[in-house]
Amino acid sequence: MVHDALKALFSSQTRVKLLSVFLLHPEEEYFIRQLTRLLDEQINSIRRELENLRRIGLVKARHRNRKKFYKTDTDFIFYPELRAMFSKDVKGGESATVTALKGLPGLQFLELAGSFVGTHSKVDLLVVGDVKKEVIELLLAQDPGMRNVKYSLFSKADFLYRLSLRDRFILEIVDDPRHMVALSHIEKEMEEARK
Repeated sequence: MVHDALKALFSSQTRVKLLSVFLLHPEEEYFIRQLTRLLDEQINSIRRELENLRRIGLVKARHRNRKKFYKTDTDFIFYPELRAMFSKDVKGGESATVTALKGLPGLQFLELAGSFVGTHSKVDLLVVGDVKKEVIELLLAQDPGMRNVKYSLFSKADFLYRLSLRDRFILEIVDDPRHMVALSHIEKEMEEARK
């Protein structure tokens, strides 16, 4: 698997996790404590690896509100190649089943979490839209590797309502930068619900 090759190539598991976060979410800024919670790693190893990444030029740092924030420097010489490598690792989760799910009529939003991206999450799939539970279960049952996949299905209205209430279950899935949105037709509504 690509992820194992990346771990071997980059030796430090913390570095691989950080690279994954920064390369797959180049527009985001993170501070150290946020990264320790997100990646479930010790603060010292996060600090050390961030300094390594800053020194080679992949991330840049700036101070704001007495916190030091880190962000991907997309001008880094190897940025396109590294991003392609890490994207390939995540997209490995895009099986024929995921492709079939994305093609379901009425689907508004699909997020890959848990087993798809190598995180500990309450669910592996977050499905939003006018989709029948039986259809999802039928698709998952066709792939032996998907039989243990946990999913949550919400109507668009219920999902947006829960998002507007800052529902913890929903936020833990949609706010984790390691999770991957496979399909979304409701970005604007999601932004509105968060206001």
